[in-house]
Amino acid sequence: MTSLRQMKMRITTDDQKFPGMKKFKVHGKELKSLPRSLFSMLDLEVLDLSPERETCLFFQLTSIPKEIGQLALLKVLILDTNQLKSLPEEIGYLKGLERLALSNNLLRSLPSNFCKLRALKSLHCSNNQFRDLPEEILNLPDLVFLDFSNNYLMELPAAISNMSNLQTLLLNYNQLQELPESFCQLQRLETLWLSSNNISSLPANFGKLSRLDWTRWCTSSALDGNPLRNPPMHVAKQGPKAIGQYFKSKQGKNVVER
Repeated sequence: MTSLRQMKMRITTDDQKFPGMKKFKVHGKELKSLPRSLFSMLDLEVLDLSPERETCLFFQLTSIPKEIGQLALLKVLILDTNQLKSLPEEIGYLKGLERLALSNNLLRSLPSNFCKLRALKSLHCSNNQFRDLPEEILNLPDLVFLDFSNNYLMELPAAISNMSNLQTLLLNYNQLQELPESFCQLQRLETLWLSSNNISSLPANFGKLSRLDWTRWCTSSALDGNPLRNPPMHVAKQGPKAIGQYFKSKQGKNVVER
């Protein structure tokens, strides 16, 4: 059994990604049975429970102990590339958590207490099994980065407009058929990836997303792989301003025809 003293000796503060923050990384076989002393290190700020690439086929987490809720000072929790099907309700006790990485797991839902993570700024959930965007994340006030790419989302809730501080939203490789009109209220969006979905039409007010710049970034991540007709793809790739002009001209044409 690994003692608390031994565990504390492995805490580092020199990770360039998290400078000055107290970080602990769990390695190899420890992922099969997390040391209980891990959850007594109450001053941890970064906890990495993602397996190393070369051993990920052999040592992965299948569950997270409820004791995770004891690490009240955690700001970063990395759980990528495991075999997680669920998270414990106690994760909602991590009130100071700012970044949570859950990509490459088997998740279909999030616990109800997830909505208590009010400090969360960055949530990574790509390559899971979500069929719906969890309602537990819709009212997280500080969330600026959200990645739900490579899932099975078929629609977005109208309440997505509540996520008014989002700057980056990655939804590529899903099964979305449309975006709700309320989507156009996310006017702080700077990066939006929608490629490889089933979207044929954008909302009429899409032009209001004026901070998006598809002329500067790689447009293949934005819309390619959709059966887009309204507006046509060549118009959409020019960005929100061109999209707004398209719908405005279309509306004017309809008025004349009447």
